[in-house]
Parts: sequence; C-alpha cells; structure tokens
Amino acid sequence: MLDFDQRKALVEKEYEALVTQPNEAVEGNGIFCRYKNPVITAAMVPPFWKYDYNRATNPFFMERIGVNATLNSGAIKWNGKYVLVVRVEGSDRKSFFAVAESPNGIDSFRFWDHPITMPEDDIPGVNIYDMRLTRHEDGWIYGLFCVERHDDNEPGNLSAATATCGIARTKDLINWERLPDLKAKSQQRNVVLHPEFVNGKYALYTRPQDGFIDAGSGGGIGWALVDDMTNAVVESEIIVDTRYYHTIKEVKNGEGPHPIKTPKGWLHLAHGVRGCASGLRYVLYMYMTALDEPWRPIYTPGGYLMAPVGDEYIGDVMNVLFTNGWIADEDGKVFIYYASSDTRMHVATSTIDRLVDYCMNTPSDGLSTGESVKTLNRLIDANLQLK
Repeated sequence: MLDFDQRKALVEKEYEALVTQPNEAVEGNGIFCRYKNPVITAAMVPPFWKYDYNRATNPFFMERIGVNATLNSGAIKWNGKYVLVVRVEGSDRKSFFAVAESPNGIDSFRFWDHPITMPEDDIPGVNIYDMRLTRHEDGWIYGLFCVERHDDNEPGNLSAATATCGIARTKDLINWERLPDLKAKSQQRNVVLHPEFVNGKYALYTRPQDGFIDAGSGGGIGWALVDDMTNAVVESEIIVDTRYYHTIKEVKNGEGPHPIKTPKGWLHLAHGVRGCASGLRYVLYMYMTALDEPWRPIYTPGGYLMAPVGDEYIGDVMNVLFTNGWIADEDGKVFIYYASSDTRMHVATSTIDRLVDYCMNTPSDGLSTGESVKTLNRLIDANLQLK
C-alpha cells in the first residue's frame, strides 16, 4: 500500500482531475440539453474536508470524515459566478449546507473552504437539508429548508420524525441569521419563498402533509401569505397545483426553486411522485401561473419535463430526480440544477423562450387513456396534412 506522501499526492491529483474536467452538452429533445458529467459528486468535496493532513495523527493518510452524497442544491448567481448551496450528506447520514461555485455553471465547481455554519432554532434540528434560495425584493437572500427532528410522540420508534420549514437569511452566503421555523397547522416540506411581495405580504409555495413522508390529505402545492418572515405563520392555504389519480404526481408534488418571472407569466419547476413496483418515482415537471396572480395556473403541460435516464437511475434512492435550484441569466439562458437518485448533482440548460413555449404549447394531461389518444391523434392528423 502507498505511504502518506504517495496517498496524499494521489488523492489530490484525482480531486483536481475531477473538478477541472470539462463538461459536454448532450443534445436532447429541443426543450433542454443534459450534460455528459455530473457537476458535483461526493468525490468533488475537498480532500482537506475528509483527510487529516497531520502526519503524526494520520500516518497512513486515511479518510477520517466520509461524504456519502452531494445533492438537492439551491442555486443563485453571485458576484458573476454560478453558485450552489449544496446538501452534503456525510457517511453518518447528517446533512449540512456548503457553497460551491463555477465560472460557467456547467463544470469547474469548487467548494468554498468551509461549510455553512447554520445557527440553530430554539429547538435544534437533528438534520437539515434541501435549501431553496430566494433573492427577495426586500433586499435579503432567504434560504428555506427542511428541518427534521425525532417525533417524540413515538418515543419507542426511532424512525418517527417530523418535518418543518427552517428559515434563514443572509447578505453574503457566509453569515446567516436564523429566523424561527415556519408555523403551520400541518407538517411542511418543500416550502419556497416567492421573490416579490404580493399584496404587501410575503408569499410562500407550501406543501402541507399529514406525516413526515406521506402527503396524506395534502392536496398538492399550496399558496400562503405571511406578514413577516421573522415570525412566519401560515394561517390559511389554497392549493395552486393539485394532485390527481394515475398521474406523475398522484402521491405527492412539491415546488422546486422559486419561479422565474417572464413577460408571459411565472415559470414553475416542480417534482411529482408516483408509486410503482420499485418504490416511489420522482420526476420533474413545469407549469405557469399568471403574472398578476402568481397562485393561478394558466398553463399546465401534461407529463414530466425530465425523468431519470442512464446512470441517473442508480444511487442511494433509485429512480429519483429532484430539483430545488435554477438560474436564469440576463440573456435568457436557464441552468436547471437537479439531483439524481439522492446521490449527485447535474445541470441541464435551456432558455426562457423554450421553456415558455413548452408550457404554453404542450397539451395538458387529459387524465385518461381515451383523452391521451385523442390528443395524440390530433397531433398526428395535423402533421400528416403537412407531409
């Protein structure tokens, strides 16, 4: 086996090769392009996070702190760089947030030296993850994320948990002010802050659910107005995007990143979940809401925008795509950051024009086989007239 110096040199060489590897676009379906390589993996965490560099205390240059996965990243353009707030999951199952940045948004992501030290709520969480970032018109950057705690109503069940929405804000992505967790009548996951005030209030996309995993009676993606993010209380919710039987979102659905404002309406990216023989299948889908009423859907393309392909199927939690971050550049290019199988981060690129066209001109789900065939035949007949 290699000695200290040889192992250290090998580890650092392999790390540099990974983070400097150029990425290559793969032409897709005209809506978006995937890329050949993931943008962030567990192997791209800096070696000095994992290894003790002191020869006296680590003579064999062993890994001391393991990293299992890098996933479910919030995204923001910051100082001209493409920045992800990554959920980093250690080999101990605890997740934390860390900032990685890239000059071009598709490769060369490097983590900042230190992870985010997130202040605790009055009741500390056991695990925190899946941050949505919103640069709000009030001048703050908000991070909304899931806080997991043991459900003490079931003291003998070590798998019983509760989910609440943690809230923090920052001006520099380094120093975070922790605000009280969102107060709501139900458990909340996948809560997203709308970037603008609505009727003078802060607006949230919510996901009410009966339990930690099951949405239960929760009807879909909700909408709520709150007076103050420093003491955010959901008094009432309406459902913006409803779940339906035998669709990609029959089990549950949740807002991804905050919506993008366009001249035609607000672009939304979400995840939908259905049950199948191999478990829960997560895919990504889109919809649009009205500019003046961001809670009112105006276009609802049927089916999924993205589903796992190739190696994306394989990982800690199979058959899953999940997103909570995207970046729209001033030139209209859109970077969609998504995780596959709770293991690694990818990017797909599109444009606002393409995504708006997709939403406006893709048929809605007719909710039955008969309606699906009618929709298909209309397209076939129209195309045959053009041959």
